[in-house]
Amino acid sequence: MEGEDFARVDWWGAELDGVTFTRCRFDDAGLEELVTRRCVFDSCMLTGVRMAGSRHTGSAFLSCRLDRARLFDAVWEGCKLTGSQFPGAQLRPMTTIDSDWSWTSLRGADLSGVDLSGQRFREADLTDADLRECDLSGADLDRARLQGVKLRGTDLRGASTDGVNWLAFELTGVRLDLVQAVQVARAHGALVAD
Repeated sequence: MEGEDFARVDWWGAELDGVTFTRCRFDDAGLEELVTRRCVFDSCMLTGVRMAGSRHTGSAFLSCRLDRARLFDAVWEGCKLTGSQFPGAQLRPMTTIDSDWSWTSLRGADLSGVDLSGQRFREADLTDADLRECDLSGADLDRARLQGVKLRGTDLRGASTDGVNWLAFELTGVRLDLVQAVQVARAHGALVAD
């Protein structure tokens, strides 16, 4: 489907399999408990959409806008959310498994306490996001924008952090692996012997 307007539709509990939506609008749509499998939402507008309790498996939300979307209790499994923007969205609690959040804009998002282990956030904009008490172990944070991010109590062990400016963070209670600890020390001017 291309260029369709689904504003204010009520698809509560609907199941979609293999459907592609391109440049469609879902403004203020009721998509609670929606189930998608292998669906594609490409450049869609989902402003004010209600997707609480929705479950997405192998689906893609590419370059979509989810302004003020209510996504709490959503499950993303093997999904691609690359290039999508989530201004003012309610994202927690949520479950994300083996999903790609690269190039997304999650500026100011409250993701505190969410298990984000192993997820891809390559070049994502996490400026001012609340990541306190998150599990980001094994996540890909390469070249992610992390200015002003809150990290207290976050687990970063094994996360890929190429291009991260360690001087910009308050690291109280943050769990790091040995490689990251050396990166932090070097960022603060320490001479680390091999």
